[in-house]
Amino acid sequence: MRNCRIGQATKSTHTAGPSILPKRNRRCRGQALVEFTLVAMIFFLLSFAVIDFSWLLFNQMNMQDAVREAARYASTGNHIPNPSTPGSNFSRIASITQILENSATGSNIQSIVISSALGGVGSAGAPGDTVTVKAVCDIPLLTTVLSGIFPANQFNFTVSSTFKNEPFPSSQTN
Repeated sequence: MRNCRIGQATKSTHTAGPSILPKRNRRCRGQALVEFTLVAMIFFLLSFAVIDFSWLLFNQMNMQDAVREAARYASTGNHIPNPSTPGSNFSRIASITQILENSATGSNIQSIVISSALGGVGSAGAPGDTVTVKAVCDIPLLTTVLSGIFPANQFNFTVSSTFKNEPFPSSQTN
């Protein structure tokens, strides 16, 4: 292997000027380009991996916050108004689902499961009952750098939150 270091600079014949630029060996002309290419590929791979993992972490935290907000709303026993029929409200399950979907902006929610300890799956429970809100999501990756790690170029995850219902009038349980 040839040593392609830059040789010593020589002084010009006059004493007042700067030294002459160093000369390189002709056989080593492309070495810097090859080294830059190898380092740049690794740098960009790591940069895009950091961006993708940051995007996935942001979305997971966003979904966890949305599920927590929906579960908090579930614990109050309230209903949201139905905009399609004025004067009527959504059911508690539909209200909780609507709150979750409104809070989870930009996330692809695959399924939402609302269950209570006493009422089972599909029940938001009575006052004092424990309610669990669970959402299954998938987030597409921004780049294809990590596509070998995640099948279908998506990150699938589940978030859930559990609360105990507050005391509320039992007429609000449906």
